[in-house]
Amino acid sequence: MDNGTELRQGRHYDRIQDAYEAHYDDPSSQLYRRRFLYEPLFGNVSLAGSQVLEAMSGSGQMTAFLQQRGASVTGLDISARAIESYRARWPAAGAVLGSVLDTGFAAESFDCVAVLGGLHHVHPHVDAAIDEIARILRPGGWFCFGEPHSGSFPDHLRRAWYRRDPLFEQGEEAVDIAAMERAHAGQFDFVWKRFMGNLAYLLVLNSMVFRVPLRAKPLYAPVLTRIEALLQPLQTRTTSCFALCRWRKHEAA
Repeated sequence: MDNGTELRQGRHYDRIQDAYEAHYDDPSSQLYRRRFLYEPLFGNVSLAGSQVLEAMSGSGQMTAFLQQRGASVTGLDISARAIESYRARWPAAGAVLGSVLDTGFAAESFDCVAVLGGLHHVHPHVDAAIDEIARILRPGGWFCFGEPHSGSFPDHLRRAWYRRDPLFEQGEEAVDIAAMERAHAGQFDFVWKRFMGNLAYLLVLNSMVFRVPLRAKPLYAPVLTRIEALLQPLQTRTTSCFALCRWRKHEAA
């Protein structure tokens, strides 16, 4: 990603920071995140005493969960306003204003790198971002991430929406999980993958995209969350909105 594109991305998320934090970190969204994203994604990964980078962190929606699991957390984001909020919210964590493509961290600095909904913002440089993540992970370290994925029915609708909605910045595109696995088989073992995301993903977690008033979310979130749980066992790559992946860096170079 060139400097101009990164600058636009940073300015874009500076502009929407307040609304983004309000919609993605409210109680309904956090309940969804814990049940459907955090607990499955980190599974039985031991985080106690580990160094975790929450990359493309925003204001740190994952940080409380990671700290509760005993991790020392550092947030990294390209938005100055997001990092300002992160520092205010999480004084015990580190916070770095910077790019996932060139983090500036020393090699093998982290036991785990976590990204939720960030990689699809860096097209066409997703592989470069993963190379940088592999560089800063220790051997045996975990790369835990979740992204909108290509090749599904929801992705066809998403592409049309991205082109027309000013909420989305240039370079936002669903990721191709299979292509990512082919490109990075020499760096990672692909331990676990889940395709997920239906009604609650759309209207609870992504209420900002659909311009849902925040006051309405607590009224319908419990019902949609129950529906999401019932539909989850039926989710496939074709029908789902989101993919969760847990990769592990090879022990030996």
